[in-house]
Amino acid sequence: MRVSTRGDYASRALLSLALRDDLSTPTSVRDLAERTGLPQPYLEQILLSLKGVGLVRSKRGVGGGYVLARGADSITLAEIVAAVDGPIVAGDFGEPHRDGACDHEGQCVLLGVWADVGNHMREHLASFTLADMVIQAQGGQPVKRTHSS
Repeated sequence: MRVSTRGDYASRALLSLALRDDLSTPTSVRDLAERTGLPQPYLEQILLSLKGVGLVRSKRGVGGGYVLARGADSITLAEIVAAVDGPIVAGDFGEPHRDGACDHEGQCVLLGVWADVGNHMREHLASFTLADMVIQAQGGQPVKRTHSS
C-alpha cells in the first residue's frame, strides 16, 4: 500500500489542528495552509472530504474555519487515510474464493495473502491516534505499536 499525497496532507492538516492550544477555536484554511506548508486549494478539497466523514467541523464567516469533530485520542491514522483515499487494501484483487472455487492455479492462495496484507496495514494505521502524533510532535517519545492478528 502506498499512502497518497491526499492521505499525507489530510494527516498533516488534522495533526496541525490537534496541535492547537485552543482546540475549540476554528482555524482558517489559509492559516492551516501556512502552518503546514500545504497548497490552500488542495487543502480545501481535503477538508471538505474530512468534513463529509465527520472528522472535522466547520464554522462559516468571520472567525470561521475548521476544528476536530472528536478528540485527538479517538481519531486514527487509518480513519484519516481511508476518508480521503478509500478503503485501505493491498490491491484491488477481489476477495479470496471459498470452498475450493479457485479458477486459476495459485490464485486463491495469493488472494488470501493480499487480503491479509491489507488487514495488517489497516490494523497498524488504526493503532496510531492523532493524540499519539501530538505527543511525538511536542518532543515526546515516538509511539511504536505492533499488532497481532
